[in-house]
Amino acid sequence: MPLKSITTGLLLASLAMPTFAEGDVEKGAKVFKKCKACHTVGEGAKNKVGPILTGVIDGPVAANPDFKYSKAFIAKGEAGDVWTTEELTAFLIKPKAAVPKTKMSFTGLKKPEDIENVLAYLASF
Repeated sequence: MPLKSITTGLLLASLAMPTFAEGDVEKGAKVFKKCKACHTVGEGAKNKVGPILTGVIDGPVAANPDFKYSKAFIAKGEAGDVWTTEELTAFLIKPKAAVPKTKMSFTGLKKPEDIENVLAYLASF
């Protein structure tokens, strides 16, 4: 395969990968307003219908001992799953596809930039 084809392929692949470090925290705070009915984050956060999301990025799934998770989340937690940015992205796109039988009723975020921004916001805690 010619070097030009390899370089072009690598460039296209890198463009397809999300770049969460480039997310905007302030825009993410606005996107997070969609989550606030069920989740809190930051100092003084409390469980609501959903668990606290402080420290969720790269944290274990279903790790909050004070929250009653669904069986689907408990199984992911027991399997040792971690909320990587990739896992969170899949979940934020379509929660019920990423974690079948989740109790979360949110249908997901449609815009990739909203996901990048909300992940940047969550990472700030």
